[in-house]
Amino acid sequence: MKFKYFTTTALFLSLFLSSCNSENRQQKQLNIAEESWPNLEQAAKGTTVQMMMWQGDPLINKYMEDYVKPKLRALYNITLDISSGQGKDIVGFALAEKETGKKTSEIDVIWINGETFYQLRQLDALYGPFTERLPNNQLVNWQSSFIARDFQQPVKGMEAPWGNVQLAFIYHSGKVTQPPASFNALETYIQNNPGTFTIPNEFTGMTLLKSWMIALAGKEELAGSFSAAKYTKYSQQLWQKLNRLKPYFWKQGQTFPATLAQLHQLYANGEVNFTFSNNDAEVDNKILQGVFPPESRAYVPEPGTIQNSHYLGIMKKAANVPGALVVINFLQSPEAQYQKASPAVWGDGTILAFSKLPDEWQQKFKNISARRQAPDRSKIQHRAFEELAPEYMIRLYDDFRTKVIEQN
Repeated sequence: MKFKYFTTTALFLSLFLSSCNSENRQQKQLNIAEESWPNLEQAAKGTTVQMMMWQGDPLINKYMEDYVKPKLRALYNITLDISSGQGKDIVGFALAEKETGKKTSEIDVIWINGETFYQLRQLDALYGPFTERLPNNQLVNWQSSFIARDFQQPVKGMEAPWGNVQLAFIYHSGKVTQPPASFNALETYIQNNPGTFTIPNEFTGMTLLKSWMIALAGKEELAGSFSAAKYTKYSQQLWQKLNRLKPYFWKQGQTFPATLAQLHQLYANGEVNFTFSNNDAEVDNKILQGVFPPESRAYVPEPGTIQNSHYLGIMKKAANVPGALVVINFLQSPEAQYQKASPAVWGDGTILAFSKLPDEWQQKFKNISARRQAPDRSKIQHRAFEELAPEYMIRLYDDFRTKVIEQN
């Protein structure tokens, strides 16, 4: 019996490895850069695509599980396998694979934006340029600087836009009848309402700090490449303000939420009156989920906040490039973009140019359920800041910890 079990297992393993080797040989035989799209779709059929993405939002997870995965299976017989990981996880994963000399990555598609894009480019860990291979690329609004540049870095085909959002303040209208209209007014609010405000020590919190720093410096002052001198000048002003306000923060500023989910929970529990979101429409879907109280409202203070796009990349040594391309092309399709634009689904802003869409899809996007408590996109566009160069975010993470959090 033991011998029979061993031979059965060995046979299964042999067949599995043979199948994997066959897929790799098939991919090597394809000239991805020159192959026709129908041939790439054919090569992708029946394969598994490995994707790594942040999984901290139930509605985004539901969109991927209940809509994207079944669609890919029905249209292309592709199995999408998703693992959890974001910025530092993806960079760490890429670095580990590089250091161990892996010839084929365990991940194909990754969900990223500027800071991670920058770090992966430093590691030469991204496949591309590839966006010109995607049929739906012709529908992308590349005329928008918020899409064509990621943290001031030209995308140059190395990542494909997936969605576009803007940082919004979310507050409880029953407790805050007149929310601070500007960053200057925010300082007054914090001092007059001690214990009701804090900043999460993570990506959204850093986006808030960058927006605040741009408000101090002026919209164009920090544009372009990273300037250590400008960073030092304006970050010092920011740290002085925050340390002056820190005693008025939640828990007297002795501790800060480590994740946005923690801040959302503090807000939902009534411990603080404000939370934030990088997605200006999130307030509506959080109310629909019953996570936020119905009195929640969202807005963008003067002079503005950061608007940015998020992207999909392909690992340089991806095992299934044809499958990755087909998955990304589907995620950029009018159908998939329309599905996630609804506040009841995700509320993510589209990266497509409406003028390039067929009339049928233009009409569908126009008829998406109106935002309820989220700000109208057209009314906040003039308050949109472009992202800063990635070095600003990297420095802010370290300095917020050492110059604010750890200061007594």
